[in-house]
Order: sequence, then C-alpha cells, then structure tokens
Amino acid sequence: MRIRPTRPDDVTGISEMLTALADAGKRTRPSDPDFVRSTYVENDALVSSHVAESESGRILGLQVVILAGPDDPFGVPEGYGSIGTHVAPDAGRRGIGSRLFEATEAVVRQSGLPAADASIADDNAEGLQYYEAMGFRTDREGAGRIVKRLSFA
Repeated sequence: MRIRPTRPDDVTGISEMLTALADAGKRTRPSDPDFVRSTYVENDALVSSHVAESESGRILGLQVVILAGPDDPFGVPEGYGSIGTHVAPDAGRRGIGSRLFEATEAVVRQSGLPAADASIADDNAEGLQYYEAMGFRTDREGAGRIVKRLSFA
C-alpha cells in the first residue's frame, strides 16, 4: 500500500470506495463521481487530499482537509480545517487511517491552519476511536454529531 496525493484519475476509484461505505451503512453523503471530483479532488478549498492505494491500484482510503468558509455545513470555524477520513469497509484495521494522517498532518502543519475539526456521527464508534487515537479531542456535540478538534498551533 502507498499513500499519495489524489489525482484527477482517482475520481472513479474514490467514488467506488465511498459507494461501498454507503452500501455498508457507513456513509450518508453523496458518493457519485461529480461529488467526488468537486469536493475531494478539484476543490479550491482543499488543503490536503490523499489516497491509500493498494499494489493493484485500488483505492483503499481517502483523507481530506478542506478550509472552512463562513457557511461550513459542519459548523467548523472559518479558517480552520474540516477533516474527513474514509477507509474501504473491507480494508479496516490495517493502519490505513494512521498512514493517511501522517501525510495529512505534515501538509496541514505546513499550511499554517490553526486547527482541524472532524464531525463524526455519534453512533460511529470506529470513527470516534480513530480521531481520539490521532489526538483529536471532543470540542462540541449536538444533532447526532460529535465534533473533535486537533490544534496545530
């Protein structure tokens, strides 16, 4: 497995991985190629976007940090990062998230962002444990979400 920045030709593979997560009940946001392209690959607000790729070229995971604007859908303060981590349902517990975070954290620290928030469904035990293990701490809760924050300052 290798970790690398996303490329335009990753859109289909990312979409397939996200669709598998949705089919497994682990994702509620869109997974179609247009959403993937505009949100995770060609978004001007991207601070960092990396994939985990198998030796055969299959996308096993994705991690992005998007610069929050004034109308962030997750309530992330403007100027902070909003981080999202997605690992294929059949690829969990292999260290993919940790490896993705190593690459992401280096880029985010270099960018000068003060912090990043992760908005996690309150029933997503795996996601909550993952972000805790990466050093994120609960900042706020409500509407079925727990928001964890990691300060980079």
